[in-house]
Amino acid sequence: MQKTTSVSSTVQQTIDSVLLARKVKIDCFTAPGIAVNETTPLLLLNDGQDMEKLGLAEMLLGMYRFNSLQPILCVAIHAGNDRKMEYGTASQPDYLGRGARAAHYRDFVLTELLPHLQQHFRVKHFQEMAFAGFSLGGLSALDIVWHHPHLFSKAGVFSGSLWWRQKSYEDGYDNDRDRIMHQLIRKGSAASHLRFFFQCGLLDETADRNNNGIIDSVEDTLDLIQELKAKGYSEEQIRYYEMKDGAHNVETWATAMPYFLKWGWGK
Repeated sequence: MQKTTSVSSTVQQTIDSVLLARKVKIDCFTAPGIAVNETTPLLLLNDGQDMEKLGLAEMLLGMYRFNSLQPILCVAIHAGNDRKMEYGTASQPDYLGRGARAAHYRDFVLTELLPHLQQHFRVKHFQEMAFAGFSLGGLSALDIVWHHPHLFSKAGVFSGSLWWRQKSYEDGYDNDRDRIMHQLIRKGSAASHLRFFFQCGLLDETADRNNNGIIDSVEDTLDLIQELKAKGYSEEQIRYYEMKDGAHNVETWATAMPYFLKWGWGK
């Protein structure tokens, strides 16, 4: 028996988070006329404050109208003023101390946000849960999915900050040792059901730290994909979408988003 809720296309809510010591805005995007229930996938998105500029509501409605997307619940989490402290890898900050509150943000998602959504939509369990984000928000999403595969099944990383490092270039940085997310995957345990979507733009940046002709954002992403493959993940479980004219901005991510949505939940 389906459990119904109001099905406005977009509903904004506020969660009074104890863990983050702030009010967290979330935007909930539902399929018009379709009730959220136990068969509904949940997609969490970091940097929810950018979803209006990204055009997510109109994008979803268009895909539903053309019957190219199965009904999903998208929940976009607005970042706070401490974005660079709340996003990152929960186990350790980077070499400048950024990401020091990433564990608090992770715990907010797991112990405050998810129970709130289950209560609001009267759903004990979503069919599946995925997490995606942009730039530093993409790193945050990947870190949470990787370390909580009992909850999540997919990660989406758009222009991910996979350069996140524990040592500065001036202090003897080494590609193999000092990229934090790469090390976390290398030392972690693979969950065979996980799937990953990575997007990069060739205009994401101009930095090329080892002068090999490949910008760092692309190299960091491709190297991380190799770490995943070394863990046993197949080509079918990893999608890499490279955009020749893609830059590090919302407009590029808006162009890439339908590819991600179709990859994850297309009809």
